[in-house]
Amino acid sequence: MIKPIGVIHSPFKELEKMPIQPKSAVGKLGEVVVDDEYVAGLQDLEGFSHIYLLYRFHQCRKTKLKVIPFMDVVERGVFATRAPVRPNHIGLSVVKLQEVKGNTLIIEGVDILDGTPLLDIKPYVAKFDQVTSSRDGWVMAGEAEISKKRSDARFR
Repeated sequence: MIKPIGVIHSPFKELEKMPIQPKSAVGKLGEVVVDDEYVAGLQDLEGFSHIYLLYRFHQCRKTKLKVIPFMDVVERGVFATRAPVRPNHIGLSVVKLQEVKGNTLIIEGVDILDGTPLLDIKPYVAKFDQVTSSRDGWVMAGEAEISKKRSDARFR
């Protein structure tokens, strides 16, 4: 069983109208509060500009293998989407790390519901993680459309 290591706080108290990806949450600030027993693990994190947050979609009550994702009107396999109704309800976001203050991380680009349980933190390392020749599958939306897209009640 995976045990949360902290909690993510954001300005988003309800799923509806929440940004669907960090790209649509530019300027949105949040806090990651890490449980005291894990604070030593934050050492040296402030040297990174961005971090991955892995978390549990704690408000998700169902699992579906086929969904109509936010950026489409066609039913897709859940593993070809970022929908929260996946079997283990695990989410992933890359956010900008603004500051480390004790057990609290100040982040920007938060697209996560307030009170979300934090499972892990990993540094974003461009030398490891940046992919320059990728394919986006069925996703045809441009950055402008993605930045305006908000969630709705479809995955409650």
